[in-house]
Amino acid sequence: MRHLIDFGDLTRQEWDQLYARASQIMDDPRQFLDTCRGKVAASLFYEPSTRTNFSFQSAMLRLGGTVFGFADPKSSSAAKGESLKDTIKMVSGYADVVIMRTPLEGAAKAASLYSHVPVINAGDGGHMHPTQTTADLTTITRLLGKVDGLSIGLCGDLKNGRTVHSLIKAMAKFEGVRFFLISPRELAVPEYMRSFLRENDMPFTEVTGLEAVIPQLDVLYMTRIQRERFVDPLEYERNKGVYVLTRRKLQRAKENMLVMHPLPRVDEITVDVDDDPRAVYFQQARYGMFARMALLADLANQPRLDCTEAVEIGTEPVCRNPRCVTQTERYLPPLVRQVGGVDCCAFCDSAIL
Repeated sequence: MRHLIDFGDLTRQEWDQLYARASQIMDDPRQFLDTCRGKVAASLFYEPSTRTNFSFQSAMLRLGGTVFGFADPKSSSAAKGESLKDTIKMVSGYADVVIMRTPLEGAAKAASLYSHVPVINAGDGGHMHPTQTTADLTTITRLLGKVDGLSIGLCGDLKNGRTVHSLIKAMAKFEGVRFFLISPRELAVPEYMRSFLRENDMPFTEVTGLEAVIPQLDVLYMTRIQRERFVDPLEYERNKGVYVLTRRKLQRAKENMLVMHPLPRVDEITVDVDDDPRAVYFQQARYGMFARMALLADLANQPRLDCTEAVEIGTEPVCRNPRCVTQTERYLPPLVRQVGGVDCCAFCDSAIL
């Protein structure tokens, strides 16, 4: 059974095939009107979403399939205390693919252990967001013609930015990509992402200022400071509004640099940037729909498993990350894997201390 939990699950060849299919859909969508005819997607959104939720729904409908699900966990049996395992066992009996967003890091990985059908991670807390990465790579490839050899600036909340973490993971499959990581020190990328960059020989520079590096960039990927990821409200107040991209700042950028953003934006890109031809974040959202169509065309048509493999029952989580799914779903097995030579939780990637 193939799932998409982390973009690292895909090989470079599989990504190339996925992009080729997305390009075919963009060029002639009529060829794909019946690709998922008779297939059903379950949309389980335990966290608010506009673009990702609507994008997946429209993608499945455009392929001839149907969608059911919820966009508020209060309307599901989770509000009654139902475990994630039981929810997934039940829902995967009704659907051909499960699309899942949750505030718990590693929840999509956990769901994949018990599902009879493919699970797609539509965002798990501040951890990963691999289908946003398919949108990002589709946008870059479509508009710049390549990904290899680019200089990419990631700006904003890089500690909690799951879109950033997924994009870094994806870039390990390409050659000669250089990162400029632009963030306040307290919102810098997690150590497991630094370990990943070093392990994959991916050059990166960490800076706190945007204007000094903007002339070197081929892609500027802006992100918002995410209020919902902060435990301490004062920490959010200290960091909100720290980076604001304006039309004046863009004067120093390359003429063909792409300004990208996973959206929603708050105040980190001023509205006068929207009319600049380098601002492609709304195109990016549309390309994401085509990328998700390509993904669903594959995963929703996989044969279902009649029975899943037995999974060890855990007793006490080995992970101490308070946002990890193992903190609430305590029956999960104590899975550990190495990242950059460090023992990490196999669900959320946090180092096990």
